[in-house]
Amino acid sequence: MATQRAARTFRSAFSEVITYQGTLDLGDAAVGSGTFASADVTVPGAALGDFVLVSLGVDTVDAVVRGAVTAANVVTVTLLNNTAGAVNLASTTVRIAVLKPAAGTFFA
Repeated sequence: MATQRAARTFRSAFSEVITYQGTLDLGDAAVGSGTFASADVTVPGAALGDFVLVSLGVDTVDAVVRGAVTAANVVTVTLLNNTAGAVNLASTTVRIAVLKPAAGTFFA
C-alpha cells in the first residue's frame, strides 16, 4: 500500500471541526477484563458518518477509548478493556473533536 505525505492534507479533507470539552464519568463502570463501558455525550452538529477523535484527561490503564457518532448530535464514548484486570477510571475531562468530511473528498 502506498502512502503519501502532503502539507495540509487533512485541512482540505474536512469542511468543519466541532469541538467539545466536558466531564465524563466512567468511574462506576469498573470495567472487567474483556468488557466495555459507554457513555453518550451531546455534541450539537455531530452527524452519522462524521469522524470522531476522543481524549481523556486520565491514564486509561491500557484500555482503548473510542468515539463514534451514534445519532444526530450524540457521540458515544466507549472504554474497551483488553487488559487482564478491571479498569475503574475516575471522573475526568473529555475532549471530543468531530470532523465533517468535505464534499468531493475521499472521505465524503
